[in-house]
Amino acid sequence: MPFRSNLGKIMTAKNMTYEELQFIAKIAPDTIARARDERIASCTLATLEKIAKALGVDVHSLFDYKAEK
Repeated sequence: MPFRSNLGKIMTAKNMTYEELQFIAKIAPDTIARARDERIASCTLATLEKIAKALGVDVHSLFDYKAEK
């Protein structure tokens, strides 16, 4: 999968738990878990925007993209 999540790193840097992010972003826990691994590619842009806003970062900061060869 060409998308790699940075969510775990960002949450650690901001000392934020799953529960805090879930509450602030108003997103289900399973969605947060999905956004934290390679399944981030299955999240909608609207969801990623909510997560980014809750963390105070840009959407593109949530993941890295490396094209498959």
